Amino acid sequence: MITLDLTLPDCRYPIHIGRGLLDRAGELMAPVLPQPRALIVTNDVVAPLYLARLEASLAAAGIQTRAVVLPDGESHKDWQTLNLIFDALIDMRAERKTTLVALGGGVVGDMTGFAAACWQRGAPFVQVPTTLLAQVDSSVGGKTAINHPAGKNMIGAFWQPRLVLADIALLDSLPPRELSAGLAEVFKYGLIGDAGFFDWCEAQAAALMARDADALIHAVRRSCEMKADIVGQDEKEQGVRALLNLGHTFGHAIEAGLGFGVWLHGEAVAAGMLLAADLAAQLGRQSAGELDRIEALLAAVQLPVRAPDLGLDAWLSLMGHDKKVDGGHLRFVVPDGIGRASVESDVDAEALARVLGGRFISR
Repeated sequence: MITLDLTLPDCRYPIHIGRGLLDRAGELMAPVLPQPRALIVTNDVVAPLYLARLEASLAAAGIQTRAVVLPDGESHKDWQTLNLIFDALIDMRAERKTTLVALGGGVVGDMTGFAAACWQRGAPFVQVPTTLLAQVDSSVGGKTAINHPAGKNMIGAFWQPRLVLADIALLDSLPPRELSAGLAEVFKYGLIGDAGFFDWCEAQAAALMARDADALIHAVRRSCEMKADIVGQDEKEQGVRALLNLGHTFGHAIEAGLGFGVWLHGEAVAAGMLLAADLAAQLGRQSAGELDRIEALLAAVQLPVRAPDLGLDAWLSLMGHDKKVDGGHLRFVVPDGIGRASVESDVDAEALARVLGGRFISR
């Protein structure tokens, strides 16, 4: 087991990474739970696979549990589904010290964290991510939210977990499409801050797709190291943390424009990263060769390299709901070559129009 620490002014918590950690969950969680009671939040895909093992491990550590099973999918990341968590908390007479445990991917983790932030004005929670995307990104850093029909993650809170437990063995059951979607977020870290890691991703793409354990552990570890460092500097996204949104302004527009759940989040981010890189090229920040490398790596792991043609007006309207909008002006994270990125707050309208009508838009 590898343990990283995320340190913030008001808290510090461990990120455990390894194989076989689910069966050690009780041992690892017990020290951080303020009382031996927990509500496990999961979904109807993950529950048959892993819920009983988590319950058994927590029971062995003397932790009493209840479980609530949500419907799977981004389309259920809403108020109605969130209320199922609150109903379960009320039914079990949960207290402010009762811990919520998220067992699932990014949707379950986001909803559980948001419910914890709201329950009696703040309850502890723990992340047990079961997808690659959640292990490398959404489970770390305390962003929690639900969607609004007009935009993704528009309603939420910053609420840090007490612990993150990333069991690589849980990725064995991940569908290939979900594995690919998670790799989009892995590659993002190389693009924004570590050219050597991007080189490694290019060399290890086949091993990652084959679920090589050593490759996956390194990918999760390096991604979490980078995210922990960035969040430690800027928890509430007032500065450098915005760089973690590379591709997300375009990607969130794709998800909302097509309907939540039509494309996976990582698929939309992949296409969004290419659009952001194309915008960087339009602005003179990215070379044609670097753009080709990004496209080739995404294609190598079966991620989309063309965004849907939403139409310029729809693109602009949807991106207008992005959380980085400042004073009514769109702001984009763009790569400055591979391994560096910056926030561009004054994008030329003609350059943006060329990107949204260019080579990375499907016809």
